[in-house]
Amino acid sequence: MTVTAVLLAALAAWLWTGPDPGTARLRRLRRRPRSGSRSLRARVAGRSRPSRRTAAWRAASIELCQGLAAELSTGQTAGEALARAVSAAEFPDPVALRPLIAAARDGGDVPAALLAVAPEQGGEALRRLAACWQVSVTVGAALSVLVDRVAGSLREAQAHRQDVAAQLAGPRATARLLAGLPVLGLLMAAGLGMRPLHFLFGSPAGAACLAVGLALDGCGLWWTRHLVIRAQQA
Repeated sequence: MTVTAVLLAALAAWLWTGPDPGTARLRRLRRRPRSGSRSLRARVAGRSRPSRRTAAWRAASIELCQGLAAELSTGQTAGEALARAVSAAEFPDPVALRPLIAAARDGGDVPAALLAVAPEQGGEALRRLAACWQVSVTVGAALSVLVDRVAGSLREAQAHRQDVAAQLAGPRATARLLAGLPVLGLLMAAGLGMRPLHFLFGSPAGAACLAVGLALDGCGLWWTRHLVIRAQQA
């Protein structure tokens, strides 16, 4: 029992004094090779969060703008360049983009088609591209220059989101650690020969302590998640 308690105490000390999770994650991001937007989409596809579809649309939109700029630089017409760029980009829902490809190749209303296929979450790039296309058609501005600027702003926004996510990894890990410390304390108490479960479940005072502790633990996790979401939205 004493050995178990010592091991648990050593584990707790290592968790408290170990490297900052946010710093470690940022180092891993910097060490990864930059292989373009396809590697970015591979990382996005591996996420298990509900926002992975939004991130996938954003990554594919960056790929679309880069491909469109490259096609325009080779002398392709605007419609054919857009159709080729859309076909080459890996969007989460390629079937939904067929009307856009048809409008680009048939000379249809491309800005309206871009706005129609743009999702509410993750479709910011398509809406910007629609505005650029409309400006190019209305006043004759160079579409390639506008697309380059949009692609640059999208890359900067993506880098900022990754930086914010790396910085928020530390507070998230700290919140999880603090939420799990009561369980570690129960294990240490059991290792020292005490009977914490008997107190918590066998007496009114223990049940009250358990209820208050769970409520405070849940409120702490909820409040930390609320702060992280606000930081991401800002």
